[in-house]
Amino acid sequence: MKNVGKYLYLIPFIIFGLMHFANGSQLTAYMPDWIPLKIVLVYIAGLGLVLAPVAVFINKKARLAMTLLGVLLVLFAVLIHLVAFMGGNEMEMGQVFKDLALAGAAFYMAGHLED
Repeated sequence: MKNVGKYLYLIPFIIFGLMHFANGSQLTAYMPDWIPLKIVLVYIAGLGLVLAPVAVFINKKARLAMTLLGVLLVLFAVLIHLVAFMGGNEMEMGQVFKDLALAGAAFYMAGHLED
């Protein structure tokens, strides 16, 4: 079961990362206006979303990868979803909690993986 949970958690991140490359210009619309170089940041985030699970699968820098994935997810929660919520989009609060929960799981994994 341990591996099933790992794969169920990590595989969607690869898909999310690929979606950042496929829909990069559309995803920039969700970012606050004050963030510069939006498309570059979307692609960097997409790369991180793909590479973090790969690092765990091949067991190379897995702890670092999960820590950085957790940080990325906290940044998504605060800089994108919480900002949108504060701007009046009440539906974004669920996204804040989702990203925080996923970040918590990434940090938990980081603490239980071996490099």
